[in-house]
Parts: sequence; structure tokens; C-alpha cells
Amino acid sequence: MKNRIVRAVAGIFIMISLLLAVYVDQNWLWMTAFVGVNLFQSSITKWCLLEDILKKLNIKD
Repeated sequence: MKNRIVRAVAGIFIMISLLLAVYVDQNWLWMTAFVGVNLFQSSITKWCLLEDILKKLNIKD
């Protein structure tokens, strides 16, 4: 369950930042890059802040 939530949140953030980049300002693409870098970092270090937050909220795997 946690894994699905993390993927959904990442996908939502990417879609929102792309929409903001198209309709508001291209600088919102930095948010897309930030999410991508965090996904890459979590694949290397096996640590994700959102997973820690979900663990504290008692969301089960």
C-alpha cells in the first residue's frame, strides 16, 4: 500500500508541475526535476521521506 501511495503522490506532483509549467510559468519544471531527483535518490539510498511519514501514520505495506 505504501509503495502505491508513494508512486501516486509522485505522479500527481509531476502532472501538477507540468500543468503549471504550461499554463503559468516554465520555472515550474524545476518541481518536476526535483521530484525526479528524489525518486532517483530513493532508488539508490532506499530511503524515502514520504514512506517515513506514512509509517508514522500507521499505513501498512
